[in-house]
Amino acid sequence: MKKILLSALAVSFVSVGLMAQDETKIYNPKAEKNHLVIKMEILGEKGNTPAGEIVAVETKYGVAFYPDLKGIERGIHGFHVHVNPDCGATEKGLGMKAGGHWDPQENKAHSYPWADEGHKGDLPALYSSDKNEIKTPVLSPKIKTLEELKNHSLMIHVGGDNYHDHPQVLGGGGARMVCGVIR
Repeated sequence: MKKILLSALAVSFVSVGLMAQDETKIYNPKAEKNHLVIKMEILGEKGNTPAGEIVAVETKYGVAFYPDLKGIERGIHGFHVHVNPDCGATEKGLGMKAGGHWDPQENKAHSYPWADEGHKGDLPALYSSDKNEIKTPVLSPKIKTLEELKNHSLMIHVGGDNYHDHPQVLGGGGARMVCGVIR
């Protein structure tokens, strides 16, 4: 019985040691051959301020987005690829030069990021922590290559996104809050 208990403890320590070793490996999306770094800025009336970056990586499942952002209000925020590579303001508001959600097949409704219908630029919502940071990656299975993303912009909106045009257009997300041009 003592030998079994000691063997079990030894296996547990080895397992914990291996797990701890694996947990120290931090994935670096910039080490991937196919990646884009998109500098993101918080949009402001008196000028934009840096918020960090999002690294886009091609995977066999679609393009993954790895955010490293700070200064973003806590909560869930809508996240989309917009048509134009421009984060400028118009008389209608901040970030409006980015145009609408990227919809190359035109006239599709706003929908889930994984659904065949809907805008190609519909992305999973992002979550900003109580530290006002966005660090959790999301995957877009609709977007297959980084080349597709070029000459567009990434936009983070105030508030969430219900992935439908009802009861409010474009998922009910609010104003354009953070933007980055994809080159």
